[in-house]
Amino acid sequence: MRLDKYLKLTRLIKRRTIANEACDAGRITVNGTVAKASYQVKLDDVIEINLGSKTLKAKVTGLSEHTTKDTAADNYMIIE
Repeated sequence: MRLDKYLKLTRLIKRRTIANEACDAGRITVNGTVAKASYQVKLDDVIEINLGSKTLKAKVTGLSEHTTKDTAADNYMIIE
């Protein structure tokens, strides 16, 4: 699954276009490397999101194509 789609489905970022712009700006890293929006997310990847003064680090625990608001958080685990 593409990184921008994953961020939107898991609701780590509200909209896919914002996720895409954040990737283009270099604000999102996967496993310590700046990632493009087209990066294919895999299980156990560590995604770090730097938006403004907030930094969020999450580990991928699931890659479900369809999620609801209640089950979106089952696809990741917050590290920091």
